[in-house]
Amino acid sequence: MDLSAALWRKSSRSSDNGGQCVEVAANLPGVVAVRDSKNPDGPKLLFTPAEWHAFLGGVKTGEFDR
Repeated sequence: MDLSAALWRKSSRSSDNGGQCVEVAANLPGVVAVRDSKNPDGPKLLFTPAEWHAFLGGVKTGEFDR
């Protein structure tokens, strides 16, 4: 998939100290792309908007807490 038009934004939970940094591009039709901001040319994960919203919902309810 061509991601050249992706507008990437860093997670508000990411820090600038070299930690776990995630960027999301949600401006593409029918897809939400996720990448590691420390490796912008590396692999990207692609989700449908429904999958992404389900993931965010799980994060908000603590579904993935240890």
